Amino acid sequence: MGGQACVVYGASEFTRVVEVAVLANAANLESLSAAMRDLRAEVIAVPPFDATMLDAGHAVHFRCHAPLVDGLRVDVMSRMRGVDEFARLWERRVTLASGIALLSLPDLVASKKTQRDKDWPMLRRLVEADYFAKSRTPTPGYIRFWLRECRTPALVSEVVTRHAQEAKLESRPAVLVAVRGGSEAAIATALREEEDAERAADLVYWAPLKSELERLRHPAKDARP
Repeated sequence: MGGQACVVYGASEFTRVVEVAVLANAANLESLSAAMRDLRAEVIAVPPFDATMLDAGHAVHFRCHAPLVDGLRVDVMSRMRGVDEFARLWERRVTLASGIALLSLPDLVASKKTQRDKDWPMLRRLVEADYFAKSRTPTPGYIRFWLRECRTPALVSEVVTRHAQEAKLESRPAVLVAVRGGSEAAIATALREEEDAERAADLVYWAPLKSELERLRHPAKDARP
């Protein structure tokens, strides 16, 4: 998942971080530990590499020191806000010829709906790259994905115009505005409101997790004489 997956899907992003989603069971974590030892990787910052932390939604950060990957960071997560449980992600995965498994594009897009400014342009590019690659041979699944995830007013309007019957079945506010003949400015307002709601939900989701990280960083603050 993350920047490396974005490159594969045609929305280039330079990154020195490899982000991995894992099922946090004992066998997987042991295999991951062995891989990190091969990479001479150490956990940096907090939280510690622990199934409880992963199950809670934290990311565990490693820094590699083996030749050829010295300095590379590997981030590991098991749960993400707004994204299905790992078993569903695994069912929908895309497997490359190399054997590497990627989050499906809809799942990758869902994982990018965060409070971080840098994620929203990437989300937009991911959907646009998919649309321009497949718009001549659309399937019902592609059409639903574009209607639900396009993030520019002009493209929302285009998809609604080209696929009017499917658009009438969608409840997304930006699509409803376009179906009713609203202006691109009105569509843009609906898209902004949608983004603001996702950012706010992400802030709420991470608030207790950030508090837990602060307690891990500064355990003395909770100490009592």
